[in-house]
Amino acid sequence: MSTPADPATALPGRPPVVDLATWQAARDELLVREKAHTREGDAIAAARRRLPMVEFDGTAEVTGPDGPVPFLDLFQGRDELVVYKHMWWDGAPHQGQCEGCTYAAWHLKDAVYLNARGVSFAILTTGRWDEVAGYVEFMGYTQPWYSVRDVDAPVGGPMGYFACFLRDGHRVFLTYSTTGRGTEPANGSFALLDLTPYGRGEAWQDHPEGWPEGSDACWYWRSDADGTAAWGPASRPVAQWTRPGATPEQTLGRHGHDH
Repeated sequence: MSTPADPATALPGRPPVVDLATWQAARDELLVREKAHTREGDAIAAARRRLPMVEFDGTAEVTGPDGPVPFLDLFQGRDELVVYKHMWWDGAPHQGQCEGCTYAAWHLKDAVYLNARGVSFAILTTGRWDEVAGYVEFMGYTQPWYSVRDVDAPVGGPMGYFACFLRDGHRVFLTYSTTGRGTEPANGSFALLDLTPYGRGEAWQDHPEGWPEGSDACWYWRSDADGTAAWGPASRPVAQWTRPGATPEQTLGRHGHDH
């Protein structure tokens, strides 16, 4: 891609300055790649719909605000269900809970458009319900949460990803699960940041020489009360600073010591 620029108008660490016609030509050239990426994504989604599925016992009990209920109840009468599996630190205070999972769950505070398409949504975690309930109230989450402590996979099992389920009457099936960066589609902030000149600001990003260096994921995981990225005991998952009464504390309460 060619973007000729006038050296006299160049700004250090920023894109080259060009006229509108030159910008449009470069933009149209990139659009060809973007459209190819979109079509490949559609093809992958089509392949995803053709995956086999695994049947399991839908009567497995999970615990929510009304006590133990069968996993089938999470469908809320719908045929499809998406869950996010939220990691949990036993006994840790609110500020010590999983920052990456907070980032994912915060982007899905409202599932109205999933519901409109006939898909239910819930968050599962291995935490004890008496701990989880207070955390859900503090965070202001309105989506249903359930404890799957001591419940076998695919209801329980590893946390930190999305899973999709299908119901056929009283029969329940696992159809898909994400891993690693597969959780990103739900995190709309990433998609928007990818459109900006400096992107996500992470160390792994490919950026032109002389541009601001990225860092680790700390900025969207934890910060101090001033909004500065931090991992210390007075830090919180970023979204928690929006909650009433959130204050700097002195412990993350993880495994009996601070990280």
